[in-house]
Amino acid sequence: MAGLIPQGFIDDLLGRTDIVEVVGARLKLKKTGKNYSALCPFHNEKSPSFSVSPDKQFYYCFGCGAGGNALSFVMDFERLDFPEAVEDLAKQAGVAVPREERSDRRQSSAPRKDSPLYALLEQAAAYYRQQLRQHPKKQRAVSYLKQRGLTGHIAKTYDIGMAPPGWDNLMAHLARDSSEVKALIDAGLVVENEDSGKRYDRFRDRIMFPIRDSRGRVIGFGGRVLGDDKPKYLNSPETAVFHKGQELYGLYEAKQQNRQLQDILVVEGYMDVIALAQHGVTNAVATLGTATSEDHLKRLFRLVHSVTFCFDGDKAGRQAAWRALNSALPVLEDGRHVRFLFLPDGQDPDSMVREEGQQAFEQRISSQAQPLTEYLFRHLSEEANPSSLEGKAHLAALALPLIEKVPGSLLRRLLRQSLAQITGMDLNSVKPEPHKPGPAPSEAAPPADLDDAPPHWDEADWQPPSDDYAPVYEPSMPSRPEQPRRAARSNGRKGVDSPLLQATRTLLHHPHLAALALQANELADEDEDEARLLVALLDAAQKNPALSSIELLARWHGTALGEQLSRLAEQEWLLNNPSANLEQQFFDTINRLSAEQTERRIDKLLAKSANQPLSAEEKQQLRDLLGRQRAPKTDR
Repeated sequence: MAGLIPQGFIDDLLGRTDIVEVVGARLKLKKTGKNYSALCPFHNEKSPSFSVSPDKQFYYCFGCGAGGNALSFVMDFERLDFPEAVEDLAKQAGVAVPREERSDRRQSSAPRKDSPLYALLEQAAAYYRQQLRQHPKKQRAVSYLKQRGLTGHIAKTYDIGMAPPGWDNLMAHLARDSSEVKALIDAGLVVENEDSGKRYDRFRDRIMFPIRDSRGRVIGFGGRVLGDDKPKYLNSPETAVFHKGQELYGLYEAKQQNRQLQDILVVEGYMDVIALAQHGVTNAVATLGTATSEDHLKRLFRLVHSVTFCFDGDKAGRQAAWRALNSALPVLEDGRHVRFLFLPDGQDPDSMVREEGQQAFEQRISSQAQPLTEYLFRHLSEEANPSSLEGKAHLAALALPLIEKVPGSLLRRLLRQSLAQITGMDLNSVKPEPHKPGPAPSEAAPPADLDDAPPHWDEADWQPPSDDYAPVYEPSMPSRPEQPRRAARSNGRKGVDSPLLQATRTLLHHPHLAALALQANELADEDEDEARLLVALLDAAQKNPALSSIELLARWHGTALGEQLSRLAEQEWLLNNPSANLEQQFFDTINRLSAEQTERRIDKLLAKSANQPLSAEEKQQLRDLLGRQRAPKTDR
């Protein structure tokens, strides 16, 4: 029998969930005072009697009497049983559902309680606000805020505060004993030095920006330094209530200031959000030191149908925009809109809105923001100029895999039509297989463009290189020209590929094997062409595990290496021999390369020792290599 879902997890899940977002994703809600109303989904009615309370996190229908929390709403609306509804909410929150075996269920009837960290973080926010008003050294912080053009009203709206200089001000104010200090550590407000055991305030001499969840509770802080300390901006660490990869600064305030949000503007910093609000642009949010993720966009699209990204016009801003585009593609259902606004060089949203004011800034968004579709083709055309036949083919290779990530069938069809018009190609003959989603992106993963496993394509088609797919190195170019290349290993049978090429072909068609093999950097000394070809492919597949076969091909499209890989790719039929254990042959080849490289390194060190004493580091290296040589070999 499946394990029980711990009550503590359910409590925490409900604490993270905003019922307005859950219901709003399924019903059209209208703001009515403090609450929201809609036509009840559980009985037929012409006038709305269904009410949702964000304060109580509760819904109730005055017509049929249906009521409950976010979990019961999902159960009734989606017709799910309890575990399925928990799984649904957990998926939206980006967390896994734990299970436990427990015979005593009496604890499950205990009333739900919010984490004590919420109250502690709220007290910290109140303390920081008080310090900004009363601390003897407040003037530097006040002058900074005035210099940025902020009024007391906007500072109050966003609860801006100040962490005073000193090592233990907050700790002395909120903690009376060691258990309360421990709670401050759990909340991310106090740091404990692992070596010395000393404890001190995390935020010192900084402007403080409380970060709120969708229900308005303080879950963390961002701090902007006032002095010369580093880093310039500092965020709370991950805690039981704060997960920066899922939260957006200013989203709660944007919902409070707009009765009906139509569009959300995504910017890069706290001060951008606040400066825009100061000048009347109250729909801005910012990520918390991370790239915009697919989870961020799913959350935004539960509230609005249009999202606009605003980036600086420099190289870093355009790189961030391209990452955002890749995150947006898998959530672009029909009816959703994404746009990109690039500001002039040297400008950010803060400086821009202060210079030209609300009306001109909003006009800039309206007239200059590029639709995602336009930005997609414009960006790719910079790499693959469609003025030549080669450029058209390259552009199609780059664009098609990205287009296939779009779930909206109508938008995906229109994108293919646009690509066909640009390239003059008949894309009906280029038919990718149905998209097979990969594993969910982990939070530890870098903000790259590989959150979803790419679709699989016919091997005759090309798949794109992008900015993130630059080749590690070109094996056909010697990395050590002073050393002569060794002759390719021969298998003694004319017309039959060497084991190295067989292993390369196997890896090309089964990239997942790279994760099970030795790390490519352990084989980096190879200087034979065929070996370097295999090592280059292994390195690429290990650094980007989500790459498909055709994406690996496309990384070196137009190079000598690309031609070699293409020839191997065309020989897929050679992999269909049921008598050949190709996987084992692949690992045997990798192990042989490793053994030969170990032997060469040993010979080199022994030769050196005959002429001069080895250093301590070289002696240790020799011991390690000899130990590796004596170690029993495994299949993998």
